[in-house]
Amino acid sequence: MRNEDRNRLKKGSINYYRISRFYNGICECTASRGKLAAALAYMAVALYTIYKYDKYRERLYLTEFGEIAFYMKYIAFIAFLIFGLLVLIYMFGAPINSWLVNRNVARIGLENKAGETPYLLKKTWKDGTACYALEFLTFGIPIAEWEDKRTELEAALNLHIMSIKQGKNRKRVIVLATDYENSLDNVIAWDDGYISNDDFVLVLGESFIGQEIVNLNKIPHILIGGSTGSGKSILLKNLIWQAMCKGAEVIICDFKGGVDFGQSWSERAEIITKIDGLVDRLESVVAELENRKKLLKKYDVENIVKYNLVAKRKLQRIIFACDEIAEILDKTGLAKEEKEKIYKIENLLATIARQGRAFGINLILSTQRPDANILNGQIRNNIDCRICGRADDVLSKIILDNTDASEIIQKDEQGLFLTNGGVIIRGYFFNG
Repeated sequence: MRNEDRNRLKKGSINYYRISRFYNGICECTASRGKLAAALAYMAVALYTIYKYDKYRERLYLTEFGEIAFYMKYIAFIAFLIFGLLVLIYMFGAPINSWLVNRNVARIGLENKAGETPYLLKKTWKDGTACYALEFLTFGIPIAEWEDKRTELEAALNLHIMSIKQGKNRKRVIVLATDYENSLDNVIAWDDGYISNDDFVLVLGESFIGQEIVNLNKIPHILIGGSTGSGKSILLKNLIWQAMCKGAEVIICDFKGGVDFGQSWSERAEIITKIDGLVDRLESVVAELENRKKLLKKYDVENIVKYNLVAKRKLQRIIFACDEIAEILDKTGLAKEEKEKIYKIENLLATIARQGRAFGINLILSTQRPDANILNGQIRNNIDCRICGRADDVLSKIILDNTDASEIIQKDEQGLFLTNGGVIIRGYFFNG
């Protein structure tokens, strides 16, 4: 692209930004009482000044030429006051420090092929939080490039980014962030008072904007990844605990002989430690799934929530949890007969992953093994809630479909996680 073409595009983009900023300033005046009051106060002072200037004429004895000069000054004075109002509205159209933000964004090389960089239009604070949304004009820079520059944006703007998403159209991008100083506590102790009162809403942890939750009625399955010591087992146990407190039937698979789940757990949940027992139990869960299909069809309802509202005998939610799914699904070095059992388990889990949502049958799985062959696409692609703690590039890619967890979460962090929605959360310290 020739330099003259670049310059022409940049000039057009700057003009578009100015028009957008002025329009945004008008919107701000109508939405903000403070800014509207400032604009009205300016207009009141301007009108009073014009009035006094006009009265001043009455006290002067002017010749014809002097009167023409007076009116020329009068018109110029009015034009100046109107111009001042337009400038005030224009200033309201972007945050005070927008020029600094724009300059820092340009420094990291976030630009399109014409060399145009984003411009900040709006900063909106989220009620009751230390978080705010930064709305940028993008000038054709795709959201994928914003994600690629995420860590550089955080460093350039001195903030934590929680999410980057499309605005009201593809010309806008909204960055949800908080100042870097607003860090999450290193340890947040669990309290049963945190358990949500909503029907099978589980609390994942604390984010920069408050509690991060997952509603199993809408997002039925959860996958947690992380290296040893990342805190994924604590998070898994906390989610299982919440499910049990809400009255779910919990099935825990633990091929370590059940050492991670003591007596108190076995009294409230079914713990499976052998592969044959796992196959039988998953077959019974899938059989229950088929039975529930018939029940929902009989009552002409589409999910377990609606069924439990009309049926006399309510259905209990079933949660299958596994602390290390790779221990089950790894086929390395197994004989043919043993591999067939693993394939059967995979098929059963895939059926639950595909169909479990409507019938109240959910999976909560965790893994630290960075091998895509262990957790096949049929299972993983049907798990919409994916969370990754401290991890390398490979594990982060398997869990989140990107390497963000390896870049954002420090190597010594424990209990800090990144969701596939781009939200950073601190898991609760659960000593159950």
